[in-house]
Formats: sequence, C-alpha cells, structure tokens
Amino acid sequence: MRYSNLKMKLTAFAFLLLIVIQVKFCSEGLSRIGKSAPAAPDSQTAVIDLKEIKKRGKLIALTDNSSTSYFVYKGELMGYEYEMLNSFAKHLGVELQIVVAKNMDRVFDQLNNQEADVVAANLTVTAERLGYVNFSEPLLQTRQVLIQRKPRGWEQMNPEQIDKKLIRNVNDLVGKKIYVRKGSSFYSRLQNLSEEIGKEIEIIEARGEQETEELIQMVAAGEIEFTVADENVAMLNKTYYPNIDVKTAISFPQKISWAVRKDSPELLSALNTWLNKKKNSAEFSFLYSKYFRSPKHAEERMESLFCSLSGSRISCYDEFMKTCSRKLGWDWKLLASVVYQESRFDPDALSWAGAYGLMQMIPAASVRYGIDSISATPEQSLRAGTAYLKNLDNYWRDYIFDKQERTKFVLASYNVGLGHIIDARNLAIKYNKNPNEWEDNVGFFILMKSKPRYYNDPVVKFGYCRGQEPYRYVKEILNRYAHYRNVIKDIPEQELAIGNEKKI
Repeated sequence: MRYSNLKMKLTAFAFLLLIVIQVKFCSEGLSRIGKSAPAAPDSQTAVIDLKEIKKRGKLIALTDNSSTSYFVYKGELMGYEYEMLNSFAKHLGVELQIVVAKNMDRVFDQLNNQEADVVAANLTVTAERLGYVNFSEPLLQTRQVLIQRKPRGWEQMNPEQIDKKLIRNVNDLVGKKIYVRKGSSFYSRLQNLSEEIGKEIEIIEARGEQETEELIQMVAAGEIEFTVADENVAMLNKTYYPNIDVKTAISFPQKISWAVRKDSPELLSALNTWLNKKKNSAEFSFLYSKYFRSPKHAEERMESLFCSLSGSRISCYDEFMKTCSRKLGWDWKLLASVVYQESRFDPDALSWAGAYGLMQMIPAASVRYGIDSISATPEQSLRAGTAYLKNLDNYWRDYIFDKQERTKFVLASYNVGLGHIIDARNLAIKYNKNPNEWEDNVGFFILMKSKPRYYNDPVVKFGYCRGQEPYRYVKEILNRYAHYRNVIKDIPEQELAIGNEKKI
C-alpha cells in the first residue's frame, strides 16, 4: 500500500515537473521570438481590410525617406513608391497618408499593429518575411549587390586595373566586415552566403534607423568598407557617389513588392489586380525610368539645396517665409505649402485672373497692402500675402477658437474670398450644421454653393461659387504640409542665408 502511494506521488511530481519545464521552454521561446521576429497580427484586434479603408477614406502607407521612395524636391512631393502609392489610393477612391518609417527593422511590427495598411519601401520578398505578412505581385526584380569603394586613383585606371583591386568573387568576402541592418534581407542573405562559403563573413549590425542609402554614403565617405543594397537602389546612388562600385552581385534576382497584413485579403486582391494592369501601362514605364534610369536628373536632385534628401530647404525664399510665418503664428512649412500652391515658388507666375507673384495677389488686393503686384519683389509679395492671411485670421478668430479649424477657414477665404465662406457658414447655421467646423459642415456648403438651391438662398449674399476649387485648395495645402513635416527638418536660420546664393 505504501509502495503504491509512493509510486502515485512520484508520478504526480514527475508530471508537474514536466509541465513546469514545458511552460518555461515555451515562455523562453516566445521571448526569443519577440526579440527577433516581427509580431503577427493580434487575433483580438478588429480587422482593417479594404472595406474599412474605403469607409475611413484613407490609405495609410509606411515608407522610407529615400531617393527611391519618398522625398520633397523644390517643394514637390516625389519618389517612386510615393507616386505609385498615390496612384493606387486614387484608384481606390481614397486619400493617401504617408507614415515615414523611423526604424526599418520595425516596419512589419508597425504593419501588424495596424499603424499602416501597406508597407512600400523597396522590400525584398523572403520566405521568412512571408511568415508574418503577405506580399503583393512584384513591382520589379533586382539583385543584391556589394557596395565597395573604388581604389585610390581609380580615375586614372582602366576597368581591368580597377577590377583587380576590388572584390569580384564572393569567396573573398571571408573575414570582411559588412554593415547591414539586422532586420534587412541583406543580413539573412549574408548569413546564408557565409554558410554556403563555409567560412565566416563578419556581419556588423547597423542601427535600425539607418537607411540603406546612409550606409552607402558611409562607404563612399570611407567610414565603412562594405555594405549591401538592391541593385536598382545601388545604381541610382552610384550617380551621387561615382567613387563606389556596385558590380559584384551576391544574390540571384529577387522580387521587390509591397507588404500587407495577412488579415487583409481584399486589400491584397485589389492591389494585385491594380498592379497587374498598371505594370503594362505607359505611366509605369515612365515612373520607373524617371527614378531608376535618369541618372542626370537624379544627380541634379541630390546636388540641389532644395531636396529633402540632401538639405532642409524647400525654396530660396525659406528665410523670408520663416520671418513672415512668425507674424502669422504658423509653422513656416505651412506657409511654404501655401506659396507652392499659389505659384510653385515662381515669382513671375501670372494667373488668368491677373493674380501675380509668389502669393498670387490680384492688383486690387495688392493696392490695399501697399504694393503693385506686377512690380513687387518676391519679399514684398510674401509680406503682402502674409498680411492678408493675418487679417483673415483676425476675422475668423472671433468665431473659430480652434487654431487648426480656423486655419482651414483662413485658407479657403484666401482662395475664394471671405464673403463666400461667410455665406457657407450661414448655410451651415441654417441647416443645423456646425458653423465652426470645416469638414462635413462649412466645407460641405462651400461645395453646395455651385447649386441654384443654395446660391439663391436668402442667407447667401455673394451668389454662385465654384466650391470645388476652395475645398480642394484647403485639402491640398494641408496634405502637402503634412508631407513637408514628414521630411523637412528645421535648421538654424543663419544657415539659410548660405544657400540662398547657390543654385536652385
């Protein structure tokens, strides 16, 4: 009897010990996965697929601030990924919101945490990544190549002499230090290559916030010896840094695609249908050539002071816009977005209505602010336009207390005139809408002012208005401002004067 009880106790103890070991093993395993692998979608979280995106009216895309993805040049939004994303958003009938990746090693976590609907950042499709996200049809195919610096005096060497001093055989990478981000496809490729060779390649982990293009720049500057990049990106950067070599391939051609969550099958289907049609279009060929096959234009952009990739200036008028924006109490980048909308920073811009200059002041309005719109200098035009914006802000301050909302009223008034916006506000009051909010309220009635029922209403004093124009004006300026905030970093004002005399 005692033996039987002892046996039962030992069996129970062994069973409990086994459970403890399994729990410990599982928790350690999960801990390791959490540190090294992207998070999978949370089954507790509400699904956001195509239907929800359309209802929201916005596609949120995660991308990087790079010469192939997303940047600002002379005030204009540019980038292969950006233009493709913008085209896809229009196809879906929604707006595009860009989120700039701060750490490329976390983009899949951000995607699965629903911080974005799609990741578009020259992503290579790998078997490991397919475990966490779904990839679209490929936008293109490219190889991974070694980025190395050409030998000293390469300008006087012929190609054969240069080749002899460079790595052309991957076996020669043994013992070499190669800097790449740990979460990148380059890291896993180098690991596999090291195993294939049978000897160790020293892979140095770069910080997650370091872009591939930053590592390429470090190679060109002699700060590191080697890094790896996709060939399309490498070829583009070779335009900026002629002292780098990008000819040594370390992989076969690989697919470059966009990523979506695994619980967004409808979005993936819509994206693939659109991509398959898009890739056969002239627009697709044009965009690819624009960013990957036009080295002269790429070099011009990178050498310009007014490219967000190489500087923090939007135009040669930044110094004056900063001064004027302080009087308005605005971020200067918001004023810059207004100036771009009005004139594309062209001081000689002339509209069909006779509006002239950076701020497109009409002659009658210009006189009120003490300038002749035709002969005014760019600085005078900016000061007059800012004074007009300030007066509009002062008017709306008595009604609209929320600064962000008031800005929308100010912008709309600047575009179409104060009277039309007052009319739209009176219509909002009449129809029990909020007269102090723009979207779906006063903005709705400025759109309605093109219809007889509304512009003939007794509360309307200024008659017909082509409301699409001011409505779109407000939206485009604020969207562009959001992009400027994404990629334009403020620099000390004393540095602005240095660049004003250089080429635009």
